[in-house]
Amino acid sequence: MPFPNSSDLGLPSFTLASIPGLEAAQFWMAILLCSMYILAVTGNCAVLFIVKMEPSLHAPMYFFLCMLAAIDLALSTSTVPRTLSSYWFNVTEISFSACLVQMFLIHTLSAVESTVLLAMAVDRYVAICHPLRHAAILTNAATAKIGLIAMARGVLFFLPLPLLLLPLPFCSSRLLSHSFCLHQDVMNLACANTTPSVVYGLTAILLVMGLDAILICLSYVLILKAVLRLASWKERLKVFSTCIAHVCVVLAFYVPLIGLSVVHRFGKDLAPLVHVTMGNIYILVPAVLNPIIYGVRTKQIQRRILNLIHVFND
Repeated sequence: MPFPNSSDLGLPSFTLASIPGLEAAQFWMAILLCSMYILAVTGNCAVLFIVKMEPSLHAPMYFFLCMLAAIDLALSTSTVPRTLSSYWFNVTEISFSACLVQMFLIHTLSAVESTVLLAMAVDRYVAICHPLRHAAILTNAATAKIGLIAMARGVLFFLPLPLLLLPLPFCSSRLLSHSFCLHQDVMNLACANTTPSVVYGLTAILLVMGLDAILICLSYVLILKAVLRLASWKERLKVFSTCIAHVCVVLAFYVPLIGLSVVHRFGKDLAPLVHVTMGNIYILVPAVLNPIIYGVRTKQIQRRILNLIHVFND
C-alpha cells in the first residue's frame, strides 16, 4: 500500500541510510565524519575572519572566497549534524517536510557554489587577460551583485524540485541510499510517474552546473592562450600560478559532483556503502579542502593563521 499523499494529514517519512555492513564500526566512522566537519567549520570560519581582518585581501577574488566559505558552512551544517545523529543515536527517520527542506538547501547551495566558482574564473580571466580593466570591471559593488545573482539563480532553478515531489505518493520502501535527502534519491521512491521531475531535475543541473563547467573551461582556454603569448616560461608559470588555487577548488567541487551523479545513474548494482561514501564525500570534501587550498596558496592567510596559533599558544 502506498503511503499517504503529501496533501493528506499524515505525511510520509523516510529512513536515512546508515553504513551497510559496518554497523559495528559506525560509531568510529561517525567520529571521522565529525572530525572532518569540525575541520570544515574551523577552516571556513578562519577564512571569513582573516579576510575581514586583512585589508590587503579586500579584493573580489577573496570576497568570492568568503562566499564559498559561507556556502560550505551552510551546506555541511544542513546535513552533517543530522547524519551524526543517525550514526551515533540511530535516529534514522526524517520527516517528509524536513527532507524536502534539506533537499532544497543541498541543491540550491550547490548551484550557488557553482556560480561563484564561475565568477572566480571570470575574475582570473579579467585579471590576466585585461589587467588594466580589472579594477573597473570587478568592483566591490559588482562582486556583491554577482553574489546576489548567484543566490537568486540557485533558488529559482531548484525551488521547483521539492514542489514537484509534493503531490507524489510514496511506496512502502522509504529507505534512502544516502544519509541525507537528494532529489534523485527521494524521487526514486515515488509510486507514480516521475517524468516531469526527472526532466526538470536534469535540465536544471545541465543549465546551472553543466553550463558553469563549460564556461569555466572556456575561461581557462582563453587564459592559457594569453599565458602562452608571454615571452618566457618563467613569466608563464608566474602568471598561471595565480590560478592554481582556483583550479584545485573547481576540481574539489566538480569531481565529487560528477562521481555522485555517475553513481546515481549507473551504480544501481553497486554496494550501498559506495552510495553512502560518495554522498558524504560530496558534502564534506570541498568544505574541508577549500580553506586548506587557499591557506597554502595565500601568504596573507598563512601569516594570519600563524599569528592566531602563536596567540593561542601564548
